Amino acid sequence: MTTRIDCDSCVVRGLACHDCVVTVLLGPPPELTFDDDERRALDVLAEGGLVPPLRLVQPVDPIQIESA
Repeated sequence: MTTRIDCDSCVVRGLACHDCVVTVLLGPPPELTFDDDERRALDVLAEGGLVPPLRLVQPVDPIQIESA
């Protein structure tokens, strides 16, 4: 599985960019894609305190409620 990083759709864009690993390593890109191994590597670096964690918060599709 891959993780698609689209800063344009991040719910906390602007609020958490200064403390996001994407901004620290690459600057604010429009979109990135990380595979599982790369995502785990970023998590390990963040857990070790070497980079901030990924702060991406993806929007959730609204629940469709049908009326009777």
